[in-house]
Amino acid sequence: MLRVQEISVHYGHVQAVRRASIEVREGEIVALLGPNGAGKSSLLNTIVGAQASSAGTIHWNEACLDGCSPHQTADQGLALVPEGRQLLHSMSVRDNLLLGGYRHHRGSFMDLLGPVRRLLRDDDVQRRMQAVFALFPRLGERPSQTASSLSGGEQQMLAIGRALMSEPTLMLLDEPSIGLAPNLVREILELLERLRQGGMTILLVEQDAHSALRIADRGYVMETGRIVADGTSRELIESPRMRRAYLGLG
Repeated sequence: MLRVQEISVHYGHVQAVRRASIEVREGEIVALLGPNGAGKSSLLNTIVGAQASSAGTIHWNEACLDGCSPHQTADQGLALVPEGRQLLHSMSVRDNLLLGGYRHHRGSFMDLLGPVRRLLRDDDVQRRMQAVFALFPRLGERPSQTASSLSGGEQQMLAIGRALMSEPTLMLLDEPSIGLAPNLVREILELLERLRQGGMTILLVEQDAHSALRIADRGYVMETGRIVADGTSRELIESPRMRRAYLGLG
């Protein structure tokens, strides 16, 4: 479904991604692993159009995504759950979800903001919101609560729910486990497995290689902007380099 070929990304004179190539096939969970500063977030942001590439091509099914903006890649069925969640903290759970459904709404952005609750009149938006609440009952119990008052785990659920409101075909998640207790990390990863079973394709960026490879079909390892290893989850787990550098095993 997704073919990233020889992508490079620069921030001024600094090169963050160096000729990286990855593939994601329909129905897979693919893990993108590596240390802080490896270029993983830059690669994800480039795929969804939030960061321009300086070389290479990105194909999604039959479409070329080179030069596309984030709203254009969203229209193609891609949704990013960004690092740090990036919620609108002063707004309610409901309103954050409504913003995730914006691409299905016909009208100007200013129409959406004033008031955003106008979307609640849309039966399809309401259906998608109820589907999110079914996945995350804790959000369904507090739709009027502000995002800032949620726990870290609930905020991560809201960030994922916001992405699901666009009904994506491919979900890209950037470090969803950051700052979460181990039991919440397991809960989020189990959710990703359920989404995959329901037909979702997932590209997962994680520093926690052990947890990511437990649910992923395949993985890539990124260091200093380059893809330095790839393989099935089993191959990566059994790799001596991976065991020493990322899994804490001898």
